Amino acid sequence: MVAAIGGRSAVPGAYWAWLGGTALSLVGVQAMAFAMTWVAAGHGGRFAAVVLTAINLPRALLLLVGGAVADRVGAWRVMVVSDAVMVAVTVALAAAAWSSTDPRLPLLLAAVAIGVVDAFYLPSTGSMPRRLVPPDALARAMSARQLAGQLALLAGPSLGGLLLAGAGLAGAALTNAVTCLVMLSILLALRSRAGRSAQPRAADRRARAAPEPPMDPAQSLWRACLDGVRVVSSHGALRPALLLTGVAAGFLLPVSSLLVPLLARERVWSPQVTGAVVAAVALGTATAAVTVLARGALPRAGRAAATGLLVAAAGVAALAAGGSPKSAVAAGVAVGAGSGLFGTHIGPLILAAAPVTHLARVQSVLVLVQSLPLLLTTSLLGSLAEAARVSTVLHGCAGVLAVAGLVALTSPALRR
Repeated sequence: MVAAIGGRSAVPGAYWAWLGGTALSLVGVQAMAFAMTWVAAGHGGRFAAVVLTAINLPRALLLLVGGAVADRVGAWRVMVVSDAVMVAVTVALAAAAWSSTDPRLPLLLAAVAIGVVDAFYLPSTGSMPRRLVPPDALARAMSARQLAGQLALLAGPSLGGLLLAGAGLAGAALTNAVTCLVMLSILLALRSRAGRSAQPRAADRRARAAPEPPMDPAQSLWRACLDGVRVVSSHGALRPALLLTGVAAGFLLPVSSLLVPLLARERVWSPQVTGAVVAAVALGTATAAVTVLARGALPRAGRAAATGLLVAAAGVAALAAGGSPKSAVAAGVAVGAGSGLFGTHIGPLILAAAPVTHLARVQSVLVLVQSLPLLLTTSLLGSLAEAARVSTVLHGCAGVLAVAGLVALTSPALRR
């Protein structure tokens, strides 16, 4: 049974401290990511793509391992070690950028290291709201986290541009090292308090206490990796929730990042108008997150998430049908509001439904479910937009999202 997640219980102070450090760290990460991409692009589009692949490929390959290790040795330990490694990596990148005239090899090595660290860090940090927050405050806590992520996405690239202009890649890398060091200090300060603040349910305590049969360490880790997939695929609520998340990742996320710029080119809109439409999507998402943060989540998270997907589908269809910039901005707000309603309810539902023994592993599967469809559909939708009108592709995305939302409303597990 999934714990209630729609209440308005107070979010503990330890969570706010962790979230503050996380938000600061995200700003540093986004700033350095922008700087790395900019420097790599100066050596050609092919090399820039290689750098991005050097991050994404090890991340995707090791995510399940990262989740299994976090559940085995503890999320706190994994995050502490990961932040410490990131401080070393970013300082080394800064030193290499200062001393070398050709940054390509340092960029590639840093990209691989970032991808490996992300594979272990993301499942652990994704499980932290469940570890720090009571179940009926999860929605508010995760809405605050989503809002912090949106703000980091807005502030990080701008900071990266300023750092590049003033101190180059080395300055951006050192700034990220400082934010990782701050996050590391917060984790160390909160680690002892986390055990006292956690109040697991009786079923959680029994699950933690259940002994595992002895086996070969390599075989044990491999089975632990696959066990996360098994739990998700066999769980009545996790399976449809993650399938719905995959559809949203594949057909909703590319709307603002890929299809809106292509639509603007097709309709001869200015860069300012295009930016306003993208900003409208972000505004709608942030508004939904702020609303849930202030008022709490809706009582039935699965139904609310499905409704959010339907609202987003209507916004995407309106974006395809409308011809004027004003109508596109209004449609962008609807897309963002639906996306925000979906995200602020499906995330807490997945985290609340995950067994306490598999928190990080479920998060690793969640990141994979978000990443793989996005990689596939971005290329597919881009190719379709070249062969047909962009508005036709947007209508297709709206249709897929609407069907997924309607099917989700018929799922007994999600309705309950």
